Formats: sequence, C-alpha cells, structure tokens
Amino acid sequence: MAVTLDNKLVVGISSRALFDLEFENRIYEEQGLQAYLAYQREHEQDILRPGTAFPLIRALHKLNDGEEQLVEIIIMSKNSADTSLRIFNSIQHYGLDISRAALVGGNRIAPYLSAFRTGLFLSANEEDVQEAIDAGVAAGLICSHNDLEISADETIDQIRIAFDGDAVIFSDESEKIFKAQGLEAFEEHERLNARKPLPEGPFAKLLTTISHVQKKFPTENMPIRTALVTARNAPAHERVIRTLMAWGVRIDEAFFLGGVQKSDFLKAFGAHIFFDDQAVHTEPASKLVPAARVPYKKS
Repeated sequence: MAVTLDNKLVVGISSRALFDLEFENRIYEEQGLQAYLAYQREHEQDILRPGTAFPLIRALHKLNDGEEQLVEIIIMSKNSADTSLRIFNSIQHYGLDISRAALVGGNRIAPYLSAFRTGLFLSANEEDVQEAIDAGVAAGLICSHNDLEISADETIDQIRIAFDGDAVIFSDESEKIFKAQGLEAFEEHERLNARKPLPEGPFAKLLTTISHVQKKFPTENMPIRTALVTARNAPAHERVIRTLMAWGVRIDEAFFLGGVQKSDFLKAFGAHIFFDDQAVHTEPASKLVPAARVPYKKS
C-alpha cells in the first residue's frame, strides 16, 4: 500500500534553513555554480552546523514519539542529487528523522509543494518563499543572525511556536486600514466588526492543524504550545479572540502589546520559531529566537 501524507503535518525545509550554509551560498553568489558544486563535493564528509530552523525541526520530532507519526519533515532544495550527500550526512549525524527529499537541481520548488501536501515551507530563499505563499502554502523566510546561538544539543521538552496576527494567522484586511487611515480608524473598524470573524491568513490552516494535533494529547503532557504575539491592544483584541473561538482553534498564550517591542516576550516564551509579516519585528526578534518573515501574497 502506498504511503500517504494526507493526515500529517508536512514541513518542507530548505537545506540552507536547516543548516548553516551561508559560507557555501557566498561561494555560489560570488564564484558561480561550478565552484559551489566542487566545494560541496570536496567537503561532503564535513558535518554542517545547525541553521536557524534546526531547533524547530529537532523539536517537531517530539510529536512522533508516540505510536502515530504526526509530522513528516522533507528536505526541499535547489541542490542536485550529486551535491546533496553532505546534507544527508549531516542529517544522519544529528539523528534527524528525515528520509524524503525533493532535489530540483535549480528549478522552482513551488510546483512540488502540493504534491507533498506541504503544510509549512521554510527557506532562506525569498523567491521560493514568495512563490509558496502565492500558491497558498504557509511559508516563512528564515532570518539568519550571527547573535543567535543555535545548539544541536538542546534538550527540548515542548515545541513552542509564536505567530503574529494580521497578515499571518489572519488576512491583511484590517492591517490595510491601519496603514491607509491610521490607528483610530483601525480601532473603530475592529470595534464595529468585533463579532465578525476575521478572514483567514496564510497561516490559518497551519494553526488549525496544530490545534488538531494538540487535541491528541492530554493537557498535562502537551508536546506543543502556541502563542499569539500581536501589536493589537484593546479594543482591537476582541475580534481576534472571537475569531479564534469561531474557528475552534486553540491558542495557549496571547500577548496584545499595543506597539511594545515583541522580542523580549518571544524570548520569555522560548519560541523555537516566530512568524511575522514585518521585518521591523523579525529582525530584532531574530537576535534572540529563530524568526521567519511571512511575505504578502501577490495579487
């Protein structure tokens, strides 16, 4: 019987998001493809250091500790098969449960996302992430930062994922009003529409999937915890809360910060990844926790 991915949380991740390949990427950008290929082949036995998304992938393995395999991690890379040996050697070295891959040899990754039933795609390539978002797949552009220390030996008791609200979990409908008309108009719009659920954003389906996964575990032994970290505050908080209730979605912690910097709250939460649509939030956050920017869908 063929294996099906339909009932799993499928996470596609690029090799540069999972491992630190910034030096190798500079070789590609400055010296070209052939120099990059030669370097990777010459160093295929050299183990790569963990990249920004490594803690999340290591953490997601915890969901497969029981009888049911709930998560499938798939390498989705523009590498060709003959330059991927170093990646798979590193995967084996760290004991990561990754056995499937799409190695597209420089071609576009987006067409293969639906074939793998991908629920989340993480990459350090902005074009690939944009194409994933445009295809309706939750995707984040990994933010690398030298100040953030990534440990391969961290003991992870619980996965912690943090989301921004508007343009991430919810659509950017209300955010457009804020940008065009200002805070007062935004707050009035949200007050008048407090009982009208917000439209779904690019990460709504992912949050729903996570909520379904959470229901499989007892509260006292929950392997995954979520947080909403938004610049909204009262009175704009009510519509958010009612929307999540209408969706039947669980959010474990919610922070309505009213413009206060998000970074310290994300560190206190212990996020393994934070998704936000604005670089003004992801850049400072990436110094303290792994972060990914969610681009706007092109119309």
